[in-house]
Amino acid sequence: MNNRRSFIVGIKSLKLSIKEQNFLKKYKPWGIILFTRNIKNIKQAANLTNSIRKIFNDRNYPILVDQEGGRINRLKNIILFDNLSSEFFGKKYISNNREFHFLYKLFIDKTSFLLKSIGVNINTVPVLDLKVKGASNIIGDRSFSKDTKIVSKIGDYCINYFHQNSIGTVIKHIPGHGLAKVDSHHYTPIVNKKIDYLIKKDFAAFRNKKAFFAMTAHIIFKQIDNINTVTHSKKLIKLIRNKIGFKNIIISDDLSMKSLKGNLRENTIKTFKAGCNLALHCNGNYNEMEIVGKNSPLIDNFILKKTSQFYKILR
Repeated sequence: MNNRRSFIVGIKSLKLSIKEQNFLKKYKPWGIILFTRNIKNIKQAANLTNSIRKIFNDRNYPILVDQEGGRINRLKNIILFDNLSSEFFGKKYISNNREFHFLYKLFIDKTSFLLKSIGVNINTVPVLDLKVKGASNIIGDRSFSKDTKIVSKIGDYCINYFHQNSIGTVIKHIPGHGLAKVDSHHYTPIVNKKIDYLIKKDFAAFRNKKAFFAMTAHIIFKQIDNINTVTHSKKLIKLIRNKIGFKNIIISDDLSMKSLKGNLRENTIKTFKAGCNLALHCNGNYNEMEIVGKNSPLIDNFILKKTSQFYKILR
């Protein structure tokens, strides 16, 4: 594992091209992330993940997916989870707690079974962003609630249930995306709330979480760092470590998103300088993948140690 580089990439299609195979052998990314474009059915997806793991000769090699349920359903060619959004479970938690526990555990068990069937071992959940009135719909029903305590509590259940099923989890979008008034896929959200408010509300949902990974928000929190998004902010990564207390691997959100200004090379370098451990690049564009690969350092002892801890839950 020592010779791998500190980045995660998406691939273009349903199977690895020769070019992609050579890329993986040359740059050795820490992990691969899959999207709907990569998943047609269980057999095809399992063949794809097997072909990736064969290159690395590692049956635990990290393969991620965003399988939240509701509208974020990368398995939609296999199963429909349209009504089972985080908002649905958040409302159920309040209206009928007993039914919530039964349904939520069933949902996660079913999701885990499907993920393992296709060879995925990390799900980028839970979304711990608060639902905020007047904010961009990019979070919306992907949030459990507007209530910090409810979001935090369901987040704990989510992490524990997936870990019981040998699936790693990624809390996102740390330290909170709920207040963003624009979609960070296209614009740079700027949040002007005071730090005291943020620590009590949005940031609090991420405290004391046992996830092995966290994904950053491409947001500027003006009162803390008025220039850089979280992904590029030493101040905010330090806050995530010290005030929120997250001690495991921090992954950037997708570096191909338009919220980040500047070119991809600069954005990759700045991600690591700020203190993120892994850079994420999703769109499968080969030229962009090369830029990220060339500018990502080899994994360090911290990543090695934390990855080994994650491997221990896999069986």
